[in-house]
Amino acid sequence: MSKVIAVFGAGTGLGLSVARRFGREGFRVALVARRKERLDALVAQLADEGVEAVAFPADLSDPDGIPALLDAIRGHFGRIDVVEYGPIGAEEAFTPAAQLDAATLEKISRVLLLTPVEVFRSVLPEMTDRGDGALLMTTGYSAVQGVPHLSGPGPVMSAARNYVYALNGELAGTGVYAGTLTIAAMITGSEAAEATAKGDIELPDNGVEFPVVHPDELAEHYWDMYTKRDRVEQAHPVELTPQSAVPAFNPQVDATA
Repeated sequence: MSKVIAVFGAGTGLGLSVARRFGREGFRVALVARRKERLDALVAQLADEGVEAVAFPADLSDPDGIPALLDAIRGHFGRIDVVEYGPIGAEEAFTPAAQLDAATLEKISRVLLLTPVEVFRSVLPEMTDRGDGALLMTTGYSAVQGVPHLSGPGPVMSAARNYVYALNGELAGTGVYAGTLTIAAMITGSEAAEATAKGDIELPDNGVEFPVVHPDELAEHYWDMYTKRDRVEQAHPVELTPQSAVPAFNPQVDATA
């Protein structure tokens, strides 16, 4: 039976490229996002490229719905081998740290921390039983480096990044890999890029300039992480400073932490 990747937060940017990249290697694809119409369009596009994909509409701000969602995916495909979690879109807007409040953090936390933890926790037993699997999480630059006027998702993603690092070390020797891709760039074709171009998202004039990256390049990073499993974190651009992008140690390689 061919392997299955579940892409959470699937959209026209990175999600589609990850589905396409893994699909080229024979993976079947579960696409998870809130809007059924957009998912159906992605399924049709992937089918034209010879990739088997199925849409699973779901609200990722509701961690309580994850068990039923995963049961639906397993019910169709029979298994889940890889999870890529990256629902970072236009709705996770930046907020100045001085204006951040508990209600905003609680809302962001449901999508970017609570739900991915529930997803990873729920698929771990079947992966460890098989002795093979991968848990991949997408985070942004603000997860590793606080940026003035660009808070909000950053503190939450920082907690998620911390969780992935701990998980990576705990899974050493099990055949299951956990890793994170840190992106300090605007992804072409993504909802966030579209919203920024329309003016729906307005980035502050604080001297921070983000390069542009094609999602296929990021999907290639993920495939390399999945196959090599030799680092906890991959950064893009790779020129990011060590303290913000490159781990000081790799728990799956180094003897001490």
